[in-house]
Amino acid sequence: MTDYVKYEQDGPIVTLTLNAPEKRNAISTFADCDDVVAALHRINRDRSVRAVILTGAGTAFCAGGDLKAMRDRRGILEGSHADVRENYRRGVQAMANALYDCDAPTIAAVNGPAIGLGLDVACMCDIRIASDKASFAESFVKVGIVPGDGGAWLLPRVVGMSVAAEMSFTGDLLSPQEAKEVRLVSKVVPHKELMAAAGALAARIAANPPEMVRMTKKLLREGQHTRLSTLLEMSAAFQALAHTTEDHKEAVNAMLEKRKPSFTGR
Repeated sequence: MTDYVKYEQDGPIVTLTLNAPEKRNAISTFADCDDVVAALHRINRDRSVRAVILTGAGTAFCAGGDLKAMRDRRGILEGSHADVRENYRRGVQAMANALYDCDAPTIAAVNGPAIGLGLDVACMCDIRIASDKASFAESFVKVGIVPGDGGAWLLPRVVGMSVAAEMSFTGDLLSPQEAKEVRLVSKVVPHKELMAAAGALAARIAANPPEMVRMTKKLLREGQHTRLSTLLEMSAAFQALAHTTEDHKEAVNAMLEKRKPSFTGR
């Protein structure tokens, strides 16, 4: 579909591959960001998509920003400080919003280094699983900048404030096992088994009523920053909708009849 993002669909599951292995899938141009946004908009328009896997081509998941582009002040980093501020809004921040707000559940299959922006891209996904060749760093401080893509909001919600602060202030590299210990990832699998494990997880998600999964995701997202009373009101409205669907009736009947359900998204 695009140059930077490879879009593949197998039934209800879409795999998005950051496809610039020659630069370790670093993100440096508006086109890179636009490709990610376009792929996510396509997913949101296609209600047949029930789960999304995000991974990287080659040996890296995403090396973050392009250091050569930083040095040369190219792409998103071109212009005055006011230009760069607007460029971040238009580029990586638009990508962050699109990925975080994707309707379908998202799984980051972290196949290699996820550094700086690359780590934050993984944190924009709902679930993270890691290859035993993965590594993780919130490394902005190491190159003399700050998390400009929402990492200061995302990372504490994934690992807690203390771990997020330590990662952000030191820029230290975490092994996949260390990432699992701090709950940055759900599981670590052998490298050769990563995509199979991600596919199996996506299939388990896709086996459930798709609109209920999407509404549940929305509740989980809203629950991170709203009051309980507000979330309860939203939950009541969603639940009222859920009880009127064909998929709800099918789920109940399948349980009572001890058979496998067949969901249509209606």
